[in-house]
Amino acid sequence: MLGDRRLDGLHVVITGGSAGVGLETTRACAGAGAHVRVGARSLAKAQAVLAGVANVEIDSLDLADPASIDAFAARTLLSGHPVHVLLNNAGIMAVPLSRDARGFESQLATNHLGHFQLTARLWPALVAARRARVVNLSSRGHARSAVDLEDAHFIRRPYDKWIAYGQSKTANALFALALDARGAASGVRAFSVHPGAIIETGLSSSLSPDEMRAAVEAARKVPAGFKSVGEGAATSVWCATSPQLEDRGGVYCEDCDIAIAVPADHPEPRGVR
Repeated sequence: MLGDRRLDGLHVVITGGSAGVGLETTRACAGAGAHVRVGARSLAKAQAVLAGVANVEIDSLDLADPASIDAFAARTLLSGHPVHVLLNNAGIMAVPLSRDARGFESQLATNHLGHFQLTARLWPALVAARRARVVNLSSRGHARSAVDLEDAHFIRRPYDKWIAYGQSKTANALFALALDARGAASGVRAFSVHPGAIIETGLSSSLSPDEMRAAVEAARKVPAGFKSVGEGAATSVWCATSPQLEDRGGVYCEDCDIAIAVPADHPEPRGVR
């Protein structure tokens, strides 16, 4: 992914960096010399997966628990290191309706609100890096739904797990856009990423066999087709490190390039505008 490019001296924080796209992103950054701090819900699982990978530090983080987010961020700041790259990578997809302790719908809480809180808490370390990047994992699934500000947590409307997922992915992309507008003056640039259609991750674990077959058929209709986990991680790594994005920000990326969030011929013209 990085070729001969080295990341020595950089401090990277990644959520969900011990599985799927996040794991490959962790390996790529750590392999190039960056110090990578991984936030994981299960320390035991993360430690087993990342055993033997140099330059990696693992800490407990539950993005649906505000206290866990604050504690993780406090421990990160305590190190005194700047955060050069924050990869808001972790997420859940199309899960049955559940709510966090605040009553917030779980996909929006985990995929967006938790990352919003983490980014805010790590802001001093991002600014201290002078030239920091925040990369939010969005998805083309954002086109399923805009953010319903009147009923974001499905209190009045019927719950649809795909609409909820799309709403959270729209929030990821819009967050990157707004964060970049506010952070550029402090040297913090933000990006959102579509990793591509990938089967070999745990993201689809909540789907039934029939739903999985339908998702596969839908993905086959996309011209780009399926990607491996490593290919999916490549755009995250590119956004986090590419010299091509110096003095750029607030853009939506896929296939290691800046992309149009909603192509004109997209069959579901919702989500990010």
